[in-house]
Amino acid sequence: MGKGKRLQEYGKPSGSPGVGEPLFLAVGRLLRSHGLHGEMLMEVLTDFPERLGPENTFYIGEQHLPIKILSRRGHQNGFLVAFEGIENPEMTVSLRNQYLYVSADDRPPLPEGEYYHHQLLGLKVVSDQGQEMGQLAGILETGANDVYIVRSEAKAEILLPNISSVVLKIDLEKGEMHVHLIPGLLPE
Repeated sequence: MGKGKRLQEYGKPSGSPGVGEPLFLAVGRLLRSHGLHGEMLMEVLTDFPERLGPENTFYIGEQHLPIKILSRRGHQNGFLVAFEGIENPEMTVSLRNQYLYVSADDRPPLPEGEYYHHQLLGLKVVSDQGQEMGQLAGILETGANDVYIVRSEAKAEILLPNISSVVLKIDLEKGEMHVHLIPGLLPE
């Protein structure tokens, strides 16, 4: 079934107004200053790090202030980035631990059958028997496949592996995910 793409790390702010798709998606987190010319070490939070360059528009912090990346280069497990107007370490202090965002409208298209995690969160989960299971509340990334966390008011949390024998259909227009419940998935 469809793979999920992480354009935003879970538990991190997305700029979402609450319902529907977020306006902004977190793609990086600025960690600390590096060197004497205002570069910063950035943790990458996107599956598309090649898009973190000068050709794209970015926003910083909870106020989503526009900022332009002048350059980026690989460093350890992230990037060293330089921003327009940030010329020394003292100017980076207010940027430390801030998130770097892109507009949700600027996200790259995915192949058919693949979805961004934020598109899946909130979907109503329905069994192939027509039983409403709850709402997709979270996604765990594992080595083999994602695991969907389904929550309902009446039932305990249900963990569903994102495998073709369980996830049958995702209908974003209807806001539904259709699943087949194999033995052992429901709590006793």
